[in-house]
Amino acid sequence: MPIDAVNGVTTNAMTNALTSATGTSSDSTTTGAVGATSTDGSGFAASLGNAVDGLQQLQSDSKTLALKAVTGNLDDIHDATIAATRAQVTLELVSAVRNKGVDAFNEIMRMQA
Repeated sequence: MPIDAVNGVTTNAMTNALTSATGTSSDSTTTGAVGATSTDGSGFAASLGNAVDGLQQLQSDSKTLALKAVTGNLDDIHDATIAATRAQVTLELVSAVRNKGVDAFNEIMRMQA
């Protein structure tokens, strides 16, 4: 179940970002997709922003459920555990994508020097 939530929030946004960056899109209704002639990166930036927004929402939900668990207002502790795991896995994914982006930027800067 946690994998579905991560796919729904982050992986789709990352897929949109990657298809935007390459100029290919398998879905004509994808928002933020940029044509092959666009080089400003706005589609990638928008998709990455959406992924971060989704991450913030997951972390907020996790924090809310954890607070309910501590105060005794939560009926099922599994909900809090699942929400915390979703937020953790999504954070790791977004962090890995960010790190790869920074590495790619640094490599491009080394090529120009």
